[in-house]
Amino acid sequence: MNDISTQPVWLVALLILLVLTQGILLFLDARRKGLGKWAWFWGIWGSTTLPLPSLLYWLLVIRHRRR
Repeated sequence: MNDISTQPVWLVALLILLVLTQGILLFLDARRKGLGKWAWFWGIWGSTTLPLPSLLYWLLVIRHRRR
């Protein structure tokens, strides 16, 4: 099984940095767009996985508001 302890430290650090950056950027953009309490949802969910929250944010918030 692929255990995280068998992965290089730099790879784990990079993934943590990417996930945290994604959560912060989703939160800031949602707050800027005036989504209220949903900004927290996007920020927290963005800090858990990669890249599904960004894809769904783009599809549901950004693309939907362009119409």
